[in-house]
Amino acid sequence: MEMEDGRSVNHLPPGFRFCPTDEELVLHFLYPKSLRLPCYSNIIPELDLHRLHPWELDGKALMSGKRYFFFSQKMENRVLENGYWKQLDMEEPIFSGGSSGKVGVKKLFEFYIGRAPFGMKTNWVMQEYHLCNWGSAPSLHYPKTKGIRKLDSNYKWVLCKVEEHKGNAQSFNYSDEDGSELSCLDEMFLSLEDDLDDISSSHF
Repeated sequence: MEMEDGRSVNHLPPGFRFCPTDEELVLHFLYPKSLRLPCYSNIIPELDLHRLHPWELDGKALMSGKRYFFFSQKMENRVLENGYWKQLDMEEPIFSGGSSGKVGVKKLFEFYIGRAPFGMKTNWVMQEYHLCNWGSAPSLHYPKTKGIRKLDSNYKWVLCKVEEHKGNAQSFNYSDEDGSELSCLDEMFLSLEDDLDDISSSHF
């Protein structure tokens, strides 16, 4: 969104919440973004993951509740000037309710301050959504259209969801903001606080 003076505004208006399911994020945002189809994907901005520390996302990423959403191009490493995103050795497939096929994959990251591999773990965590098939989209939602080309392998988008955790993991009810039950990776996303240091973004 953009104001009249040209400033970017990525907070939702009061009373609005952006809480799509994993399937909706992949089918209605990541697929059309990657295939250059006109759709809802333009409400989520494109950001360079190498340039923005997680506490710098406010006002740049789409914010809903305590979560930040943005697109980034797929990259081999996620190293920033003063830190890095470390991937956990776990990923989860995302399936479409309208078909038996896998439509995406969700990966989990933690943010560390300092140089790898000796950084200090922070409260920031990220879920990164990837597509499974770059040459086509699910026929249920996006049938093949004349003129849509297979994307170059170097032009791959991912959708990132970033959140800073605070408090004790025991205080969390493992359900999403819309009341739906969380997957095992979502529960891990929340329960990471068991061994996180109490580091706030305000310290940086």
